[in-house]
Amino acid sequence: MEKNLNDGNRIPIVGFGTYKANEEEGIKSIQSALTLSYRLIDTTAIYQNEEAVGKAIKTSGVVRQEIFITTKLWRENLGYKQTRLALDESLRKLDLNYIDLYL
Repeated sequence: MEKNLNDGNRIPIVGFGTYKANEEEGIKSIQSALTLSYRLIDTTAIYQNEEAVGKAIKTSGVVRQEIFITTKLWRENLGYKQTRLALDESLRKLDLNYIDLYL
């Protein structure tokens, strides 16, 4: 199930959180969630697992456009320049061209 957003996009109403999802076990749990039809993956830079999340997404077999990915800015990166740098770093670590929701 999804919720329609005002801009025409849709967001899944149930997501999979990736706290402590590191290394192989974390990658497997994210892949399993995607196999079970989870389509929202939630992470944040402070979890220090964006690389594992990105790897799980890439190797899951699910098309990127079908997955809604959320990550978050940590409070130490507030301000325009720091926010841009943090976003670019998250994109690099996740190995993605875009993030659906950046909080």
